[in-house]
Amino acid sequence: MELTELKNIIAEAEEAADKAAEAAYARNGNTDWDACGFAWVNIYEHNGRRLDGRSKMGRLMKSAGVRQDYTRAFQVWSPGYGGQSISIKEAAASAYAEVLKQYGFTAYAGSRLD
Repeated sequence: MELTELKNIIAEAEEAADKAAEAAYARNGNTDWDACGFAWVNIYEHNGRRLDGRSKMGRLMKSAGVRQDYTRAFQVWSPGYGGQSISIKEAAASAYAEVLKQYGFTAYAGSRLD
């Protein structure tokens, strides 16, 4: 995989997260009633191989702007929505992870209340 291909996949995932956030916002209307929190996507493997920051894919991920967390998993925070609604953030993170899965990544959405 080349860097441009990975960036296109990430752009597609971000677009899916944006659309999911917009749909959740439209469905829920005023989000003042919702709990505040955080959502993210952890990315662990590509095509069955663990992502390591020193591997080719790990270096590509870093070049594409995807950072590693303290556990060394690659992670994207709050894709698609910058507000506080946990429901909207979870919908966006799940959509982002689903796109990555279509391209052979092992990715999971996570969240926590604030």
